[in-house]
Amino acid sequence: MEEAFMQRTATCGSLRAADEGKTVVLNGWVHRDRNHGALHFINLRDRYGMTQVVVDDDASEALQKVAGELKLEYCIAVKGIVRRRPDDMVNPDMATGEIEVKAERIDVLSKCDVLPFMIEEENNAREDLRLRYRYLDLRSGGMQKRIALRHEIIKAIREYFYKTDFLEIETPTLIRSTPEGARDFLVPSRIYPGKFFALPQSPQLYKQLLMVSGFDKYFQIARCYRDEDPRGDRQLEFTQLDVEMSYVRRDDVLELMEDLFNDVFRKVLNVTLPAHFRRLSYHDAMNTYGSDKPDLRFGLEMHDASSFAARSTFNAFTETLAAGGAVKYIVAPKTEGHDYTRKYLGELESAAKIYGAHGMAWMKVENGTISGGVSKFFAGMEKEVIEATGAKDGDVILLVAHSDWKKCCTSLGAVRSRLGADLGLIKDGYEFCWIIDFPLFEYNEDEGHWEAAHHMFSMPQVEYLDTLESDPGSVKGDLYDLVLNGYELASGSIRIHDVELQKRIFRICNIPDEVSKERFGFLLDAFRFSPPPHGGIAPGIDRLCMIIANKESIKEVIAFPKNTAALSPMDDSPSPVEQKQLDELHLAIKE
Repeated sequence: MEEAFMQRTATCGSLRAADEGKTVVLNGWVHRDRNHGALHFINLRDRYGMTQVVVDDDASEALQKVAGELKLEYCIAVKGIVRRRPDDMVNPDMATGEIEVKAERIDVLSKCDVLPFMIEEENNAREDLRLRYRYLDLRSGGMQKRIALRHEIIKAIREYFYKTDFLEIETPTLIRSTPEGARDFLVPSRIYPGKFFALPQSPQLYKQLLMVSGFDKYFQIARCYRDEDPRGDRQLEFTQLDVEMSYVRRDDVLELMEDLFNDVFRKVLNVTLPAHFRRLSYHDAMNTYGSDKPDLRFGLEMHDASSFAARSTFNAFTETLAAGGAVKYIVAPKTEGHDYTRKYLGELESAAKIYGAHGMAWMKVENGTISGGVSKFFAGMEKEVIEATGAKDGDVILLVAHSDWKKCCTSLGAVRSRLGADLGLIKDGYEFCWIIDFPLFEYNEDEGHWEAAHHMFSMPQVEYLDTLESDPGSVKGDLYDLVLNGYELASGSIRIHDVELQKRIFRICNIPDEVSKERFGFLLDAFRFSPPPHGGIAPGIDRLCMIIANKESIKEVIAFPKNTAALSPMDDSPSPVEQKQLDELHLAIKE
């Protein structure tokens, strides 16, 4: 029978000078092993920290032998006595740096093969290698801290809702497919051949049904699934905080979230946020920052250039404005150590073109006048241009024109974002803001019909109820997004709770009554039985953790993520299945 291993009596991060003289047992991994002849220094690591273990030169021959055979990442048990380090050997960078453990016995619990990469504080190996050996990557100090941070954030969220009368209720993960956004992940039914469940893109319909059921304050840490192309802050499967409340208006939801995030940031980071977050209309956010998720940690606001562009001799500007389009500008400030070379201006233009701009015009301010670029088209207007833009010597005025106002804003907004990063203008900290007054509908040019800008269950603002069908493009919804540091953190709305209004929205979105009954009949049926007014919101947990951890990819805060090709290199999924399984599900693979 295998002998029981020496079980730890302390963790590798817990021992201090006050523990001097204690006999302890530590369990962990060999992080570093320095062999100085008969003297061995072993840094032993677990998720709580690191302790230096010393095998003295007077140790037994057996102990010396075991210590000499240790390799990196061997999992070992150490029994020894805590002793103070000499004053000149104290390590202020380690929480346990005042002490070391003099080893009396070392047992190897398991050995480690040749490592594919070193286990460091931050792993610089290629992403595919990190994900192939994710269980090793997760041993790194950075990943350990970020997964623990995620735990603390979710713990604080739960504690907040438990003290504010919310009920945590689970909704199903095998549901009816109701495609209205991204593609559903489908799950074939073995019992009912030819029929499928779907994995939820969100618990949207179910949380509305919970309001009909009388559970007026609901929350859930919900798993969601969307079959869409992954990117840095998006995965096929993700986690969101799902919240819904009855008898609320928009401000009730916004104030709840402000209070929640104040509570979470205070508990987890000891950071005090503003009691209320700045609010911007969708139009103002786009017009000023070129994005409906603006990063407010730096300025560089965009402005309308029509007052002087219309009187230039530059046809691209005059013709665009005459046709009802837009010309906007941004002043790129003179910055020490940064030159606005033609090459760099070309890179900014390329950033604008990605979002639909045909080009980007520019002119430099030098010696109280303008030069270069399109300045020749403003002959005689130099002083006026400088006064209108507020540009100073060394600044560069960047301009974009487009027949489509939104594309004009978005294109120049991309330039703004690039400048903010390149010029080092982005301040540390957390800048929240609400984006409100979104359009309820947007026109799908490819399919030739209106569709919901967010989703089809959002309430129109009351003043637009009479003009829904006659002028969908002007309708504003009772929608709101929470933005943090340039990322959309949460999206929500006050919901429709009237059957006939919900049908009107479906019809505008090209879903006739018979189709809406087929897809959403259970919701429409429920709305026949006195649903309360209700609304909610759903902050993304992965994205919140990513921002707080100061990372650019949610993969850095998820234990087992997929890669950028939507694959899991570690367990090689998705993978083929046996023919027997396909036969049981009455499925055939089409090559």
